[in-house]
Amino acid sequence: MSAPVPKMEFARPTAPPPPFQPQDKDTGERESAASARFSLKGKVAIVTGGSGGLGLEASRALLEHGVAVIVILDVNAIVGEAVAEILRKNYPTGTATFVAADVTNAEAVTTAVNAMVMLWGGVDILVAFAGVVKCEDALDMSQAAWKRVLGVNLTGSFICAQAVAKAMETGGRGGSIVLTASISGHAANFPQPQVNYNVSKAGVLMMVKSLAAEWGRYGIRVNSISPGYMNTVLNEGDGLNDHRKIWIERTPLGRIGGIDELNGAVILLCSDAGKFITGTDIKVDGGISALV
Repeated sequence: MSAPVPKMEFARPTAPPPPFQPQDKDTGERESAASARFSLKGKVAIVTGGSGGLGLEASRALLEHGVAVIVILDVNAIVGEAVAEILRKNYPTGTATFVAADVTNAEAVTTAVNAMVMLWGGVDILVAFAGVVKCEDALDMSQAAWKRVLGVNLTGSFICAQAVAKAMETGGRGGSIVLTASISGHAANFPQPQVNYNVSKAGVLMMVKSLAAEWGRYGIRVNSISPGYMNTVLNEGDGLNDHRKIWIERTPLGRIGGIDELNGAVILLCSDAGKFITGTDIKVDGGISALV
């Protein structure tokens, strides 16, 4: 006799929230409605892969918008500690710290998240940037190369999302989870061969929809951002000169994206400005996907 299939549950119907009102209306120092809508004041955030590039810039943006505590979770302890120190110096009103953990190690990730809950009372935001890429022809790709990329990009994203969602559900205050997909999850890359990367990012897109459907009843929003070709270490080097020329030619805005140009989407999805957005992917790609 087969086991019964669990039934997905949704939140009970509720009335729409009242229109946004800025706090401290009776003081001369109150935030304007425009800025308060994007405020993250008092929030606790985890950024995976936050030791450089897109993750570091997103960490800066979160602190600029009032995050009280930010934890950089990465495998590189030397770089991670240095980045946390830079953030502490540049944003003294917030708390920035580093935890060394491999996102593919569920036990290590869970331990890190539980420690955050003990120290700061919960977790409100996860932004997952940890990822790897390996360009290799599919005929020559080893099983190890396949598993490595999917392990970090797809399984690692799920491990982090699951650990944080458990903390959010227990805390009862909901939160926002933002995963990093890619235009490579929407269409095959050109001209570089990287089937493992493309598949991992396509998986992230479906994972976002699935988790959003399951976790909405806890007040947990799950979304993703799909970067185009950005000015990161993954796209540097003389060996990619010909590739970069093709990417730019295929991008309507005619350039590579800056490392801080995901920040607007990150803040939107983490703040009250995006409180009715879940199960959604935002492309930040200079228009290249418009031509697919």
